[in-house]
Amino acid sequence: AVVSTQSTGEKVERLDMGTIPRSMTVVLEYDLVDICKAGDDVAVYGIVEQLWDSPTVPEERCNLDTVIHANYVQVINEEQHKLDVTSNAISRHYSHWRRYHDRPMTGRNLLLASFCPEVYQLYIVKLAALLVILGGVTHVDGRGTKVRGECHMLMVGDPGTGKSQILKYASKLSPRSVITTGIGCTKAGLTVAAVKDGGEWVLEAGAMVLADGGVCCVDELSRIRDADRVAIHEAMEQQTISVAKAGLVCKLNTRTTVMAATNPRGSYDITQPISANVPIGSPLLSRFDLILVLFDDHTAAWDELVAGFLLQEEAVLREHDLLKNYTADCLLSFEELRKYVSHVKSLTPKLTAPAKDILGRYYRLQREQISRNVSRTTIRMLESLVRLSQAHAKLMMHESVQVEDAIVTISLVESTMLNS
Repeated sequence: AVVSTQSTGEKVERLDMGTIPRSMTVVLEYDLVDICKAGDDVAVYGIVEQLWDSPTVPEERCNLDTVIHANYVQVINEEQHKLDVTSNAISRHYSHWRRYHDRPMTGRNLLLASFCPEVYQLYIVKLAALLVILGGVTHVDGRGTKVRGECHMLMVGDPGTGKSQILKYASKLSPRSVITTGIGCTKAGLTVAAVKDGGEWVLEAGAMVLADGGVCCVDELSRIRDADRVAIHEAMEQQTISVAKAGLVCKLNTRTTVMAATNPRGSYDITQPISANVPIGSPLLSRFDLILVLFDDHTAAWDELVAGFLLQEEAVLREHDLLKNYTADCLLSFEELRKYVSHVKSLTPKLTAPAKDILGRYYRLQREQISRNVSRTTIRMLESLVRLSQAHAKLMMHESVQVEDAIVTISLVESTMLNS
């Protein structure tokens, strides 16, 4: 094609609350045709022109449309997950760990307490959410196969356990994110849709494609129909979506982190596996690196602590809280935590020999157990252990994955294995 017309719209993460994204037609010619795909972030340089649509029926009014005649198109996908982190902010990050050099876990716990402070405690869930947002290191093995670095997390819990709050905070923390709900969500809304525009078929990106390089948060995952839920299998593991619609055949990138939440089927039965408590198939469950189960125990002590937190009764909280020796001034603000996440996400820690030995032994131990969960103890489990260890090393600003990173990862995965 010598001339092509494409529609470009505003970034979802830059819109104000309640604002609908606007779009504008861009005319591409010659070498600019097919320079970008659906879901790409682009910067278009060109001339704004008026396009008259001549009527085909006598006495019909002609339509006037405003278009951009493009001279140059720049694809800026690589810059979508980066914030402008100043040198002063980076120096504050290093000084934070110098202050807690002899107490690294205390410094990490301050980061966890700064994450979603409106939810009381749930530090394991907050740690898992931070590790999933940071992700591991994407690499290509010796056979040329790309191993993804993005992690996926599923939260299963009773109503009122803070699942949606964690998802909303994670979407705000990531520079590029899309949050949706499973109610009324279709396959086309999750992946890509083919629509007819001006007599031609064009592709419109869905949630997974729009969140490329960021976080895609899906609430009420079990409400998505089974036929539509199968569409995200390829997007989560292969990081691509194969499209063959209306004569359009292509592959779109979905290098996104999936954070999902759902309610159990009735009351959660701890004697049954996770697949029996959640109406989600085992193939999809095996693609999640972490599956956390949140219970509402209805205990008087926990109800007193939560009520004290909501009513700001500090005397009750300081007696039981993990950070009872610190004040709220020690916690990081939202913007500071966002800059910290953007800074450490670009780190590339390498696995050390002791960390490899620990992770390998734990994986073999899980495979040898007779009562193991078949859907969870696959080769994907070992890949998840590596990714989560690298993510914890990023969180601690380590240049390599230390033994403590591997141990924390195993403790986190073990908590999910007990519940699932």
